[in-house]
Amino acid sequence: MNQLKPFLKQLYEIIEPADDAEGTVWSSIYDFVMLVCIMVGMIPLAVKSDAIVFDIIDKATVTVFIIDYLMRLVTAEQKLHQGIRSYVFYPFCPMAIIDLLSILPSLIALNAGFKALRLLRIIRTLKVFRGFKYFRYSKNVDRIMYVLKGQSKSLTAVFSLATFYVLFTALIMFNIEPDTFENFFAAIYWSAISLTDVGYGDITPVSAVGRVFTVLSAFVGVAIIALPSGIITAGYLDVLHSEN
Repeated sequence: MNQLKPFLKQLYEIIEPADDAEGTVWSSIYDFVMLVCIMVGMIPLAVKSDAIVFDIIDKATVTVFIIDYLMRLVTAEQKLHQGIRSYVFYPFCPMAIIDLLSILPSLIALNAGFKALRLLRIIRTLKVFRGFKYFRYSKNVDRIMYVLKGQSKSLTAVFSLATFYVLFTALIMFNIEPDTFENFFAAIYWSAISLTDVGYGDITPVSAVGRVFTVLSAFVGVAIIALPSGIITAGYLDVLHSEN
């Protein structure tokens, strides 16, 4: 095992670069190949056709994902540094679970001896987890995650304010127009839609008081929604400036 450690270390630095290995040619190539496979692997999910080309794409990309998962599993000790226990703990890491979920649907569909429509739809839906693999390879996602961690207190405060706003306005509207909402959850749904200025129109106030309150609520909602956008944008710009 000790003889394999240098090889496993080099392999780890390629598939999941350490800080001092970022920017190496092989790791950059590997990241690019995986990003291409992730994007190409999503193509069959965007069409309803059963053409053979989409089946080939699915099998080819899932093969790459399986190889990637196995390489990450054998280099678990380099990542977790917990000896033999690393190989036990790694499959339960968040990204390892996503990797596994992106693989299993295709394997289940390949081995399934029946063609239950509901099962096939569930399997097809689970394949969407492949998209989450993008987070591992995108530096922009890393920057956003860094910003979210750095601004966690401010964002938590804004989220708390938005939650209170939704519940408070829902409670008011639920009492202003009790006949408009079947239950309090429907009022919460209306409030959240109003906060985000989406305005589906499936639930609308009918009284003058309700409409006036909706207008005021929408103005306040615009201000609340703008807060996290400004915080994240400012933090993201700071990260970009620090890198230059």
